[in-house]
Amino acid sequence: MAELKTTYLGLELKNPIVASASPLSKKLENVKKLEEAGVSAIVMYSLFEEQITHESNALDYFLNRGTETYAEALSYFPELENYNVGPDSYLELVNKIKSSVKIPVIGSLNGISSGGWIEYAKKIQEAGADALELNIYYIPTETTIDGKELEDAQVELVRDVKSSITIPLAVKLSPYYTALPNFAKRLTKAGADGLVLFNRFYQADIDIETLEVNPNLVLSDSQDLLLPLRWTAILYGRVHADLALTSGVHTPTDILKAMMAGANIVELASELLAKGPERVPELLAGLEAWMTEYEYKSIEQMRGSMSHKAVAEPAAFERANYMKILQTYDSRFKADPVIRR
Repeated sequence: MAELKTTYLGLELKNPIVASASPLSKKLENVKKLEEAGVSAIVMYSLFEEQITHESNALDYFLNRGTETYAEALSYFPELENYNVGPDSYLELVNKIKSSVKIPVIGSLNGISSGGWIEYAKKIQEAGADALELNIYYIPTETTIDGKELEDAQVELVRDVKSSITIPLAVKLSPYYTALPNFAKRLTKAGADGLVLFNRFYQADIDIETLEVNPNLVLSDSQDLLLPLRWTAILYGRVHADLALTSGVHTPTDILKAMMAGANIVELASELLAKGPERVPELLAGLEAWMTEYEYKSIEQMRGSMSHKAVAEPAAFERANYMKILQTYDSRFKADPVIRR
């Protein structure tokens, strides 16, 4: 029988399938179903920087409203034991889930700037999370911000979050960096123990009838695997961090490709949202069947076997492959015959 065990962020996992941050983690019963189905760990849905700062500002408003008026203004204070600050509900859920399941629970923070809000990284740790995933989701729109300024701020954010916790830290990235390998290396030096590739940016659409801009959520498919697969293969062995591949993982073949590229785990969201937890046993069975047929004894044996540093033609992951693809496609068409007059 093939050995499906793997390690990620220092955690011993029974297989490489991890439930990614999604609405499924908002209810304990869903998490229990995922555990029963066979996922090896779960990433909680994200707590956003904006949520924390908004609730903190709201609380500050209620605490200070009218205090300059007269001494009796103290009676304006809300009953704090009944005042439910939103992020605290998140911490309570992390604690509840952690005490109810045996699989590792990874907290998730989504933010872009350093500040007081990152104290919640420590609070998530104290709530029982085994690790933390920092989701850096940012779309720069200002023409005054250059790439270096943006990267420096994100490296600082990672350093600040890491300094506030003792549990492992993974950083979830977008693919939109000028020199991703260099940036990845900077993140690991700042304290990232793992990198999650990649964030899927939800695209805005325009409704020409209502003249409104609408968010457009489309679940991934296996074609979306190719981008994170390429960069997982390139980064494997080049950065001192575990690698998680997310986006486009829907079949046992997708998982196998991710492992061969160098990923420690895959994170699933779209496939679980579309087909439910019952899809997990099917994926595990397909993964194990293929490994048995092709005589792979373990995940560790195959991991990185098709990475940039391992393949015979590493140029396949680079610019040379772009030229080859175009030439191959061009050869399908014969040149137009010469028109004689």
